[in-house]
Amino acid sequence: MANKHDNNKREKHLYYLNELSDYKIASDDPDVRGWEVKDADNRVIGKVDNLLVNKATERVVYLDVEVDNSIIEANHDPYGQPADSDVHEFINKDGENHIIIPVGLVHINYDPDYVITDRINHQTFAETKRFEKGAPVNREYEVVVLDSYGRKRDDYDRDAHYSNRNLDDLDRDRDRVKRDYDLDRDKDRRDYDLDRDRERLDRDRDRDRDSDFNAGRDKGRLTDDDYFYRRREFDDTNYRRRKR
Repeated sequence: MANKHDNNKREKHLYYLNELSDYKIASDDPDVRGWEVKDADNRVIGKVDNLLVNKATERVVYLDVEVDNSIIEANHDPYGQPADSDVHEFINKDGENHIIIPVGLVHINYDPDYVITDRINHQTFAETKRFEKGAPVNREYEVVVLDSYGRKRDDYDRDAHYSNRNLDDLDRDRDRVKRDYDLDRDKDRRDYDLDRDRERLDRDRDRDRDSDFNAGRDKGRLTDDDYFYRRREFDDTNYRRRKR
């Protein structure tokens, strides 16, 4: 009798860490399996059950999280209309109690040990499409999850951007006035221009990285690994950051 997950084998490009005998966690990285996962409101939404590795990039790209009962009991359906035309509508079913979280969306906390994401709240997790423990994770599901998380983050990011920009402008103006008295004005102006150019380049980089992904979706195809994992959600710098 064929396993019900066999149909997805041809699409498999992600592997659970315990499937790969020749892969192990680097000595300077934490093994977060078994750690609690907290949302943006510091609520526990589950625990890390496994790590998902993309063999092409040789990186851990997702945490496989077994969700807390509160997520299931919230009884929210996933978003019914994904952005990609190739992705079908999904409904969560009994027995589906795992989700994936991109490593770039989480931070590591020590003493006590837990994983936290400051951009995804409890309701968003409850509205995210889940899967059964050990089931293959294909690109179609990855797109659904990123779309689900992204819908909630867009407004947050936009508000935070404008709020932070206003605060930054005030701080910059205040510092500039002080420098006008204490430092050479020409040098200050060069420093200011350098900072402004650096910020613009960072914004352009993020925009181009996301546009590569979105362009693939608009053309009706699911992007390959070379483009897909360039998204900022997979920047594992945050995943390795140690909070003090």
